[in-house]
Amino acid sequence: MTHFARRLAGTATLLGTLLGGTVVLAQADGATVAFLMPDQGSTRYEEHDFPGFQARMTELCPTCTVVYQNANADASLQQQQFNSVLAQGATVVVLDPVDSAAAASLVQIAHSQGAKVIAYDRPIPDTPADFYVSFDNQGIGAAIAQSLVDHLKAEGVPEGSGLLQINGSPTDAAAGLIRDGVHSVLETSGYETLAEFDTPNWAPPEAQQWTAGQVTRFGDQIKGVVAANDGTGGAAIAAFKAAGVDPVPPVTGNDATIAALQLVISGDQYNTISKPSEIVGGAAADVAVALLNGTDPGATTTLYDTPSQLFVPAVITRENIKAEIFDKGIATPEEVCTGEYAAGCQELGITQ
Repeated sequence: MTHFARRLAGTATLLGTLLGGTVVLAQADGATVAFLMPDQGSTRYEEHDFPGFQARMTELCPTCTVVYQNANADASLQQQQFNSVLAQGATVVVLDPVDSAAAASLVQIAHSQGAKVIAYDRPIPDTPADFYVSFDNQGIGAAIAQSLVDHLKAEGVPEGSGLLQINGSPTDAAAGLIRDGVHSVLETSGYETLAEFDTPNWAPPEAQQWTAGQVTRFGDQIKGVVAANDGTGGAAIAAFKAAGVDPVPPVTGNDATIAALQLVISGDQYNTISKPSEIVGGAAADVAVALLNGTDPGATTTLYDTPSQLFVPAVITRENIKAEIFDKGIATPEEVCTGEYAAGCQELGITQ
């Protein structure tokens, strides 16, 4: 069994637990279901979200047709893709919107044609979708910020010291939730936010350029950086290193990408968030099949007037990376402990 197959098997077991252990076989044989993702700025959609969704759909509805598209951060292209899958007969569309506000019209179009929409990862605040499946994004923001604050206080960094905050895309409602979670912690942390930035399209080069400017402006006043994901966090680290800052102040992240895990192991990145995206991908498939069958998907909460299911992820630091990532099979030493990171893996007991 390959590592990816083992990971999907583990995800299926976890999904069975999270969703009450019930597997509902699809009655809507031959239905078409679309899975529309927003961009390729993160590798997670092709590597984890869609494989998790497709594997679960194959299990639940082997005769269903699954259509996958990625909009490459282009809202107009995503609208074209959305209209195309409806024309192909999709009756359920799983949509991770490029632009959460613009996606409201897509929900209206789908409903006018009798199709259902599952908002995925990023919510659609202005027009309720039929369901929303995601990790708890506001909780993620609060968790990475609290982890950093706790670390700074443990290291004796005095209150009043300065932090940078790097948010995600201003057109992404999930990024807004992460931002709000960060604010909820930093506002009472005793630390000062020196500057804050909304990263267009989550693009790391934009985050790196902005951080470089703040390093020039604030210098050693910067005692930490709350970055909303691993791409922006890695970009901040690159900016500090390019400016000759050593050591780099602690920087947060989110997504547990391979590159971020390596940076955590080397000590360059303080934390990340482990959220195996196969979980939400598989959960979206469960919801899609329920909607096809006309049954209740089983919401656990409501967000933006939309029945929702939110999963709680884990914060990863050097202290727990072995237990949470490697012992659980989310990543393997062969993937992560390469080249300059081999020594760090040995130090943490990941490899011998």
